[in-house]
This record gives sequence, C-alpha cells and structure tokens, in this order.
Amino acid sequence: MTDAELIAACRQGSSRAQKQLYERFAGLMLSVCLRYLRRREDAEEALIVGFTKVFRALDQYRHEGSFEGWIRRIMVNEALGQLRRKEPLHLAIDDLTYDTPATPADAESQLNAADMLAVLAELPAGYRTVFNLYALEGYTHPEIGELLGISEGTSKSQLSKARAMLQRRLAAAAAQARPTSSTSSPKELYATGRY
Repeated sequence: MTDAELIAACRQGSSRAQKQLYERFAGLMLSVCLRYLRRREDAEEALIVGFTKVFRALDQYRHEGSFEGWIRRIMVNEALGQLRRKEPLHLAIDDLTYDTPATPADAESQLNAADMLAVLAELPAGYRTVFNLYALEGYTHPEIGELLGISEGTSKSQLSKARAMLQRRLAAAAAQARPTSSTSSPKELYATGRY
C-alpha cells in the first residue's frame, strides 16, 4: 500500500491502516525521539503521543512534501515538548573544560554509529537539542530560535559549544578505543593525547 492509499484508509477510520502506518514509521520516529530524550521511556511516550497527533491531524496533511517529513516534524515537536516537561533546557550550560586535543581525522571512523549516538546523548539538553535540530533535522537558526524561544545568536552559540564538546568527547572515546602501545615514549603519548 502506498503512503497515499494508507493515508486515505486512515482518514476513513480503518484501524488496520492505522496499524500499518504506525508499523511503517514507528522505528524511524522512535530513533528521532531518542535523539532528543535521554530515557527510552520518555521517547516511547513522545512516540505514542506523536502518533496520536498524526492520526488526529491526517486531514490537515496536504500532500505537499514528503509524508515522512510531515510525521517527523510532529515527532520532533512532541519530543521537544516532552523535553521541556522532563528535562528543562538549560541552554547556557557550559560543561567542564577538558584538555583533550582536537579530534583526529579518523576518530569518527573508529567509533560505530551507536557509540556516536551515545556520545551525543551525553550532551546537556540544550546543546543536544540545538545540535539535533540543526545538524540532523536541517532547521535553520531562526527556526530553532522560534521553536525553542531563544535568539538566533543563542542557537548559534549552543551549536558551536555542542560541536566543541562533541569533538572533545569523540576524541576521548576514540583514544579509549585505540590500542595503546607500551613502546610509545611519553612525548609521543602527549602529542597524541594518550597521556
């Protein structure tokens, strides 16, 4: 069944079509919610409430743009709402400064996607939210500012801080993943950040 056929059947009240629509998009949308919410239970709650909103608003979908993108926007908004209720956005949080060197070019390739998502999940809520909205969802800084009730400058600042913190944490994770050589001199260890 195509998206258009599925939408039409859902609009007619078919519970079978609603189940099929849910099963088609639930996995992807849960991963979207998990990028914003640390606890799986909170992400699942956002997913369920989000799909309730999807089914209630199906008559408002005008077939302009992708259906998946329309659902994603609803899920992002619901996850942001959950985030505001469960984990206040402390947008001015500065994490402890680490003296970890910049990420080596191959650090990301030494980590798998799950490790990178885990590092992303460790960011403070404000940093994580702005990073997700900008880098993963494609929102602009003015749009992020409007969604979160912050200025465009604050959005840019939070993104910059999130990137710097991610770089430090990815470098640290990559250094842990790299086998250390017992024959390395202290100077070599210091130069590579493995001291």
